[in-house]
Amino acid sequence: MLQYHYKKMRRHWQLYFVVLLPMAYLIIFKYIPMAGIVLAFKEYNVIQGMWGSPWAGMKYFNQFFESPNFWLYIKNTLGISLYGLLVGFPAPIILALALNEVGNGLFKKTVQMVAYAPYFISTVIMVSILIVTLSPNVGIVSKFFAWLGVENTNFMGIPGLFKSIYVWSDVWQFTGYGAIIYIAALAGVNPELYESAKVDGASRLQKIWNIDIPSLIPVSVILIILNLGNLMKLGFEKIYLMQNPLNLSTSEVISTYVYKVGLLNSSFSFSTAIGLFNSIINLILLILVNYMARRLSNTSLW
Repeated sequence: MLQYHYKKMRRHWQLYFVVLLPMAYLIIFKYIPMAGIVLAFKEYNVIQGMWGSPWAGMKYFNQFFESPNFWLYIKNTLGISLYGLLVGFPAPIILALALNEVGNGLFKKTVQMVAYAPYFISTVIMVSILIVTLSPNVGIVSKFFAWLGVENTNFMGIPGLFKSIYVWSDVWQFTGYGAIIYIAALAGVNPELYESAKVDGASRLQKIWNIDIPSLIPVSVILIILNLGNLMKLGFEKIYLMQNPLNLSTSEVISTYVYKVGLLNSSFSFSTAIGLFNSIINLILLILVNYMARRLSNTSLW
């Protein structure tokens, strides 16, 4: 048996070589650093090192759980993530379905190009655009409201608007890129299904409901599993850049709290403990959602 597998590997060595590079990346940058998890249970000291530092047990986990703002950070993180999932997940599907119905090739390509372009804007530039656009003095939004007779408003300083600004700017930036996979799935639909529906007198909406949407369900299920598995892993850069003293009550999330309290204060054990807690919650969510998807739709990651 071993000799058979050895001959098979020699025969297809090019394929194994292609797989070798991503495997090496995962091992070097994903699995080996996992040894650093031990910091969460140690009183880390730079001189003694990771392995020589004394054990601290669950000290830093308890410190995080007993933090007066613990539930605020959890609420903000889940609130922004669920809001983003609720709004951002169907947006690429709707765009893909709409583009699939466009018959004019030039118009379709133009819309695709315009929709994809924001994805390539860096996070720093994106936040700069938001700050300038929503500025109470020079922002185009404030000028529009001033034209309507409304006084200048600092939109970035209103805590209640932070989630909406963050989520809807994400929708604008990532919807076009996210639609690519759905457009590809629709391109694989058998044209005979559309011909049969046309012969049966099905309307455009009926074709979308009975042909297009069912063809997108397997892809949608996989993507929603992955999204829910990263529910607690909210992006750090954009939120941190959008924060200001006025909106901290709704913009402070776990990732920014880890950076400020754990890393800026050199409390590496504390930040590692919070990161481990976050990862465990995400892992549990991933397993549960995958199990439910397998039971309900027969489509899952494993």
